[in-house]
Parts: sequence; structure tokens; C-alpha cells
Amino acid sequence: MEQATVVGLRICSRYREPMISVRSVRAVENLGLEGDRHAKVDSKRQVLFIESETLEKLGLEEGQVKENVTTRGIALMSLPVGTRLRVGEAVFEITGECHPCSRMDELRPGLRETLGGQRGMLARVMQSGTIDVGDAILVETNA
Repeated sequence: MEQATVVGLRICSRYREPMISVRSVRAVENLGLEGDRHAKVDSKRQVLFIESETLEKLGLEEGQVKENVTTRGIALMSLPVGTRLRVGEAVFEITGECHPCSRMDELRPGLRETLGGQRGMLARVMQSGTIDVGDAILVETNA
């Protein structure tokens, strides 16, 4: 079985700005990723994880759907709310599915509907730490 890993990391500093690809980023407990515009205390949308397999299947480039963490080898959409993921030094808790917004249709007409049920999972940072491209993703027991 393939080891679940981080294959891409991105932050977006301002609304509607392109995602910036990074090799390493610091996750801050109950805030989000340093430098990312979604870093907000108590938010359920601090970090967006998506499977690279989904992007490949739909012919999308990494970062196009505004994900922060692109994964390989983990069925994110099957993880229940409350599942914790250890990624590098950080721990994240899944808060729910990311529902595609109308901006997806700006990328490709009909993409919003196509992405339904596979846009990725939202998470909050439960433990601060640095995460790097290539880090293993370990599923921990539900909180």
C-alpha cells in the first residue's frame, strides 16, 4: 500500500490572488498556515486538503482549486469529521467537506458541479509545526 504523502503546499496571501507554491510552511495551532489569507482563529476552514488523484482525474493543475495541501495515497473524502492527520510536526483535524463555490466555474464551465463530493476536506490546526513537501500523512484516531 502506498504511503500517504504531501506532494504540494500552497498559500494565498490575498483574496483572488494566485496560490504561491512553497516547499515548507508553518502551521499555527487554531490559526492556519502562516501567510495564508484563510488563517483565522477558530475557523473551520483554516486549511484545505485535496487528493492529487482527483486533480489528475479532472485534468486540473495543483493549486487551481485553491487547496493548501495536495496529497497522494490517502482517501481524504472518506475521512469522518474529527479525524486527525499528523503531517510533519503539525496535527490537523478534519472539520468537513469543502463544497465547490461558483469560482470553480471560472476555471472551467461545469467544474463546480463536477467537483461535488471531491473538492477536498477542510481542517483546523490542532498542533503547531512545520510541514514540508514529501512529509508522510498519518491518520490518527478520532478525537
